[in-house]
Parts: sequence; C-alpha cells; structure tokens
Amino acid sequence: MAACGAVGAGLASWLKVMLRSGRPSPAVRRGEGAELTVLGNGPSLNRTIEENGSFLMGRDRLAVNFAANAPQFAQLRPQFYVLADPHFFTAGKDANVDRLWDNLRAADWGMTLYVPAARYRQAAAAVGTRLTVKKFNLTPGEGTPALVRPLYDKGLAMPRPRNVLIPSLMIAMREGYRRIYIAGADHTWTRTLGVDDRNRVVSVQPHFYKDDKKEQTRVNTEYAGYRLHDILYSMYVAFRSYHTIAAYASRRGVSILNITPDSMIDAFPRLRPDRGFA
Repeated sequence: MAACGAVGAGLASWLKVMLRSGRPSPAVRRGEGAELTVLGNGPSLNRTIEENGSFLMGRDRLAVNFAANAPQFAQLRPQFYVLADPHFFTAGKDANVDRLWDNLRAADWGMTLYVPAARYRQAAAAVGTRLTVKKFNLTPGEGTPALVRPLYDKGLAMPRPRNVLIPSLMIAMREGYRRIYIAGADHTWTRTLGVDDRNRVVSVQPHFYKDDKKEQTRVNTEYAGYRLHDILYSMYVAFRSYHTIAAYASRRGVSILNITPDSMIDAFPRLRPDRGFA
C-alpha cells in the first residue's frame, strides 16, 4: 500500500509540474572543487562569522530572506541571494521589505538573485541591471525516486519547500557546486515554541541580527493564526525534506555538510571547520 501511495504521489507531482512550473534558469557546470556555503539566518551565524570567518570567506556564499538588512551583509558579500516567501514581494506594505530591496539594489559586487518563477518579472523590474536575476520553481515533488528525480534534475520541482533553506540547497546543486556547507541553520524551533493562556501559538525565532518590533509583531500575528499541530506538522515536513535532499545529493555525487553549531537538522553530516568532522 505504501508503494502504491508513493507512486500516486509521484504522478500527482508530475501533474503539478505541468500546471504550475515554468522553465527555470539553466543549470551551471563548475569544476570539481567548487564549494559554496548557504548562510541561514539563525543566531549561531554570528559565532561562525567570529570563529570561522576565513572559512566562510574562502568559499562562495548564498544568503537568504532579510540577511541584506543586517550590518554583516556588506561584510559577507554573498554571490547568491534567495527569496522564496511571498511576503518579500509586497513592496510598500512593510518597511522592512522595502529596506531589503533597497539594500539588494545597493550591493556593489556581483550578485545573483534567485526568485520564484512567478516573481521573476517583478524582481527583475525592481533591481534593474544592478543584479542578475534567475528563477526557480517552488513546485513540491514527492513520491518514488524514479518519478521525482527527473523533476528535480530539470529544476521543475523540489522536496516540499517548507522554508528557504530547501530551495537554497537545490539551487546550489543546480549552480554546479559539488560541496555545499550549511551555516546558521539552528532550527531550534521546538525550544522556543509555546502556547499562551489564550491558546495562541507563540514561536520566538531569533536571528543572527535583531528583528525590529514591527517584524516581531508580524511573525507573532502570523503564528497566532495557526494551531499547534499545524506548526508541528510544518516542522516535520521541513526535516523530512532535508532527508530527501540528502538522498538526492548523494545520487548526484554532491556533499552537503552542516557546519552550524548545535543544529537540530539530522540529515547531513556535521563538520566543525576548526576540527573536522564531528
């Protein structure tokens, strides 16, 4: 029965691709030694920058979400930037989003911005010639490997994109990197999850930068609209997707190593840049 369900999910994924996916930006070929670090926005990134800054700066870097609003952005100078959440495309409704786009346009180094295919024209118009804009598909692909791997290979689908780290890792592989590191991906969500006396879900998600009060209020309001089991299921989806990515990367001959101190992601081998494998 499980096998039948996986086949059905795979066929459904092909249908979703036909209905939702567009042509992604072409895949890139790089040399065997190509390495990139995906920079999550977890609080541990500050520690990694302080203790292993030379490791980060010795490899290409990919940043996400509100990282461009952090003081460290100009120091890190990422070659790639990924935006996935629809909230980042609501110009004029959130001062933090407006500041993000201003900071992206102000980047004075070569940077490629990746956005969902449906947002490509909007993003390209927003940055003009300041950045190279590429597109990717957020279409979820699930089911038997034989059915979904061709969709992953062509950039038409990916493991369910619960958060921005999932498309970032898939993009890093399409960009031709054979060795990918993950930093700032604490994922310690369960330690900061609670329910208040009004039965509202409360989730504190600290970053390596300090969120202002408006962003804290926005996140709290968003979480208050969900039930606890919805949040826990969403976490389950994310951690499951990492295992799907790990299996897919292994098939492609790509190494993904987690250098985040005390990360709760259990799908990738750990590496301490100053000590070697954990």
